[in-house]
Amino acid sequence: MSGPSDARQTPITDRRQLVEVFASGEKPRADWRIGTEHEKFGFRWDDLRPPTFEGERGIEVLLKGLTRFGWTPYEEDGRVIALTREGASVTLEPAGQLELSGAPLATLHETCREVGSHLREVRAVADALGLGFLGMGFQPKWRREDMPWMPKGRYQIMREYMPKVGRLGLDMMTRTCTVQVNLDYASEADMVKKFRVALALQPVATALFADSPFTDGAPNGFLSYRSHVWTDTDPDRTGLLDFVFEDGFGYERYVDYLLDVPMYFVHRQGRYLDASGKSFRDFLAGRLDVLPGALPTLRDFSDHMTTAFPEVRLKTFLEMRGADSGPWNRICALPALWVGLLYDDAALDAAWDLVRTFTREERHALRDGVPRHALQLPFRSGTVRELAQEVLRIAAAGLRRRACADACGADESGFLTPLLEIAESGQTPAQQKLALFHGEWGGCVDPVFHQFAY
Repeated sequence: MSGPSDARQTPITDRRQLVEVFASGEKPRADWRIGTEHEKFGFRWDDLRPPTFEGERGIEVLLKGLTRFGWTPYEEDGRVIALTREGASVTLEPAGQLELSGAPLATLHETCREVGSHLREVRAVADALGLGFLGMGFQPKWRREDMPWMPKGRYQIMREYMPKVGRLGLDMMTRTCTVQVNLDYASEADMVKKFRVALALQPVATALFADSPFTDGAPNGFLSYRSHVWTDTDPDRTGLLDFVFEDGFGYERYVDYLLDVPMYFVHRQGRYLDASGKSFRDFLAGRLDVLPGALPTLRDFSDHMTTAFPEVRLKTFLEMRGADSGPWNRICALPALWVGLLYDDAALDAAWDLVRTFTREERHALRDGVPRHALQLPFRSGTVRELAQEVLRIAAAGLRRRACADACGADESGFLTPLLEIAESGQTPAQQKLALFHGEWGGCVDPVFHQFAY
């Protein structure tokens, strides 16, 4: 989740300003970039519990420790809650999950170096504090009530609102971690095509990255419980966005969607005002009761965009949101998958040909089925595994055609190797961990922290 936006403080007096926000994201191919985000669970090595914000071994101390690597601290109410450096940021999810929002980079080689550098910096500071970090989709051991809360104003508002609209929203906030990638578009038509392909194939990414089989220390019956959590978080701001596949979809229709998403807050003078459940349309008309007579600014709209959580999200780029977090090589594999599919014209055409005949019912069957069954979910005459293999073939060809080589001459397709291995074996990371749980771990999840920490 993002912190307060730096968008301009321009009052919105015409709906066309909202449409222009998305049009402003259009970039020529030469300027397309890759922005990778990933979250991870912190834990204390001595008792495996998540660290609190305060204290000698707390998250704030960790953030302050990272400033020695050139990160600039960002404070809220005098407490360090985020860091920035050269187009990247380190932020906190509600229970202290640490998120790197990477800088916009030109190649996957740069992206993977950025991830590796970040993890080394975190470990250098965390080791001295007796802390470790784990990449999985859902907290495997600790209950919701065991999770700490970070002192961020927007999270307090969301914490109170979530139980009103879904059963699992607080779990989403405190016990999930994801890896995401942000990619550019050249035009409205290009955005529409990429949005449709990404939405239709998001369940494939969920299946390949499925790594959240435990809840409260025991198997939960799912392979991506993180993905299941989103089905009972808040129906007003989540899901597959069927309207994206309708004729005439474009920036204006997405603006309509956002205006119908209930608000969470308004940020004024360093404070978050509770506007949960209220209408942004009323705000546009000067009728928001928490700010009587005031009109929203472009920053307010930018902040509001971050409170919609569909499977693919449009900002001034497209954000793919369907994958569980995981180890270093899968953090690199997620942007490789989507860059291969969306940044090469032939690959994008092939991916669109693959999904264009998917019916609404099929798209929803995929979305609803992969959290539990992942690659084994039946689809048409086969399974999601066969679909994933075809998707990976298209992505690999797209990456090879991009021909972005590293210093050794290797192109970007090698970053797909972890996913190719998963698809070939048919065994997701979640199934591998379940086998360990029922085998050498002896029915205990504690070893996951030791064997899979960064």
